[in-house]
Amino acid sequence: MPNGLLDDSSLRAHPDGLALALTLPWYRSLWLSSVSSLRLTIDGQDVPAEDLALELGGVRYALAELPAQSETLWYLQEHPLLIAKRDTPVALGEEHTVQLIGELRLPYMQIAPGQDGSPGMYVPNFVNQTLELTVTDRAAAAPVLTTAVTPPPPKTEDDPFSLGLTLYSASAEFRAGWYDFDGLLSRVAELGIGPGIEIVASQVLPTYPRVSDDFARSWQEAFDKYGFTASAFGANLDMGRRRDRDMTPDEEFEFSETLFHGAKKLGFPLVRIQSAKPELLRRLLPLAEDLELKLAYEIHAPLGPNSPEIMKVREVYAELDSPLLGFVADFSSTMHSMSPTLLRAVRRAGLDDEAVQKLQAIWATDAPMRARQEEFIGYLRSRGFDPGRLGSFAHLAFNMHGHVKSTEWADIMPQIMHVHAKFYDIDDDGKEPAIDYPELVRVFVEGGYPGYWSSEWEGHAFAELGEVDPLLLVRKQHDLIRKSMRSALASA
Repeated sequence: MPNGLLDDSSLRAHPDGLALALTLPWYRSLWLSSVSSLRLTIDGQDVPAEDLALELGGVRYALAELPAQSETLWYLQEHPLLIAKRDTPVALGEEHTVQLIGELRLPYMQIAPGQDGSPGMYVPNFVNQTLELTVTDRAAAAPVLTTAVTPPPPKTEDDPFSLGLTLYSASAEFRAGWYDFDGLLSRVAELGIGPGIEIVASQVLPTYPRVSDDFARSWQEAFDKYGFTASAFGANLDMGRRRDRDMTPDEEFEFSETLFHGAKKLGFPLVRIQSAKPELLRRLLPLAEDLELKLAYEIHAPLGPNSPEIMKVREVYAELDSPLLGFVADFSSTMHSMSPTLLRAVRRAGLDDEAVQKLQAIWATDAPMRARQEEFIGYLRSRGFDPGRLGSFAHLAFNMHGHVKSTEWADIMPQIMHVHAKFYDIDDDGKEPAIDYPELVRVFVEGGYPGYWSSEWEGHAFAELGEVDPLLLVRKQHDLIRKSMRSALASA
């Protein structure tokens, strides 16, 4: 996903001077309190912070007011205006050089918790764009995507598990407005993908974390129309929603409770949870029992089933001894190499061959994730390269790619309730170049896994918008998984 707040149609005329229609540089909705800083330069002249304001939903905020807006959602498909005062307003057709430097804080990606009531440390996302823009009065038109493919073969009784996708796979296109929610589900149906549908709540719910009656109605109408089934509801825990402190235990429970009721309202049997704190799970389990929801903690890169952090979760599960507790296996944990899609993205951001080789060498070590991040950032600085040029990639290259052995999933197979079939590309041979899918299928077939494999294309984190059609890639990945299933069954 392009790591930018601006696009070619962002510059707008405004009676106060000019306005920039902003696009959220992330895959999910965030709170306005997540905006740490914005600095604007027009034609080489810095715009004073006091001359800038952000307008969202008809409400205007001074930049200094943004940190306090922890209850105001910047929905993924909204485009607030960054308004700059000027003595003479710009006119349609004028061309201007615009530089926008911004920093956002990702409130659910905690690096370290706060101490003694202070705020914790969270993964940042840096944006630095300089564009030659023409003043316009409308957003760019979305392309029409109508590529048809041969329908997939129907599921057979011998297929060991079911297929589906998480709508997260089309994050960039959804963010850009190429699809509304109904249009996205229609495209999935057109390509014969499914039947399982998974969502990230913070991405698709305009009233996040609450599910509105209107959304629930449109959801059910689409499911009735296309024959989809609800597979997993992705729940984040926005611990850093406030800038002055982390969530309290009571706030963590209340936020999770709202999401759980939303999952039930939409008919999901399972919630992907982000926290396995014993005290939180003890409070959530009675609620999950009442709502008949399974709770599955996601094992995601760089961790694996036997990582020390996951062993602690397994110990908590053993203590609580509930059949409602399990795991989501995310295949980002079990990659044999870094994704070529990621490596192309960091090259576009300015890394040379030496730096790319250094990145891969550091990634391949067994050092803790944070130590690898710090080593790589230190290396970049030693060469005079600003890590901010990589946006969040300097951190996420290590968060998002793990190198645990595929066979480790067998160690917790009875507790795996859902699978994120993470992938980044499908090559000309129909293979995923960085993840061994035939081997993963073999492990899960032999382990007797009965649930969903939910395709999760995460190439949007690195690819340019429009570079590929992610839903076509999902369809190709389904073909790879089906072929691997039949091969594994034949071998067994």
